[in-house]
Amino acid sequence: MPSFVLYLLGFVILSAGLLFGAHMLGVATQWIAVMGMILLGVGVITGVAKTRRRDAPAASDPSNNA
Repeated sequence: MPSFVLYLLGFVILSAGLLFGAHMLGVATQWIAVMGMILLGVGVITGVAKTRRRDAPAASDPSNNA
């Protein structure tokens, strides 16, 4: 499995635990949904940032020599 999928799966499990805890504390359902959307967005953004491959350094173009 790609590392992004593993990272996102772990983040979804963490988010589910936090959202369930909010439900147990009596937080309104609309706010739990808002928190879920925010956590999902943060998970995707950090997952892409952590698993993105670095760009290779630009090679010099031999046809561009003066």
